[in-house]
Amino acid sequence: MSGEVERAFMAAGFHDIPEYTISKIPEQDWVKLTQAQFSPIRISNNLWIVPSWHTPPDPGAVNVVVDPGLAFGTGSHPTTRLCLDWLEKNISPGCSLIDYGCGSGVLAITAAKLGAVNVRGVDIDLQAVTLSRFNASRNGVRAEFSGADETAPAAADIVVANILANPLKLLAPLLAKLTLPGGQLILSGVLSQQVPEVAAAYRPWFILDPPVLDEGWARLRGTRMK
Repeated sequence: MSGEVERAFMAAGFHDIPEYTISKIPEQDWVKLTQAQFSPIRISNNLWIVPSWHTPPDPGAVNVVVDPGLAFGTGSHPTTRLCLDWLEKNISPGCSLIDYGCGSGVLAITAAKLGAVNVRGVDIDLQAVTLSRFNASRNGVRAEFSGADETAPAAADIVVANILANPLKLLAPLLAKLTLPGGQLILSGVLSQQVPEVAAAYRPWFILDPPVLDEGWARLRGTRMK
């Protein structure tokens, strides 16, 4: 085995092979081990994100049941929590919403459970689109999900994009187009030090509030100018 490791390092262009050890990992139930890392997350007194293998801790609350699969979005990351917190406080019944970069669909599904209608999610990863559809069905909500290369959805009252700073800067013209005049744009996936550059990309279309921070990550809210 050690010879195979050394040949692999050499083939990769490493000539000074670092010190290493080899050990055998005992067989485990890797599915259960992975699931044990995720527990129900309380976003507020009325909203929980519940992994599909757990029982909702508060049956009377809004429980969004998700299977993260290979997609981002379990509710545990500060960027997701920031978005969920805003949705829980600001969704009004009947509003329309686009979740751009939907991942597991957790934001879109939460919005639908809170009363949003005409909810749509978009992602470049077709596995995420498939998973979002599955999670929406599991939660009994109506939400449409599609790939980013398909026809763009019609503009909405609220657009949420929890991605990363560089893609968000590139997407600024598109996300502005997808937000109705007077509508709200929620951006996250941005480190606190990246706020000025991301904000600058959106100021031609939006009036931006000061960022809200959580563990070094930021959430930006903008109102689309008419």
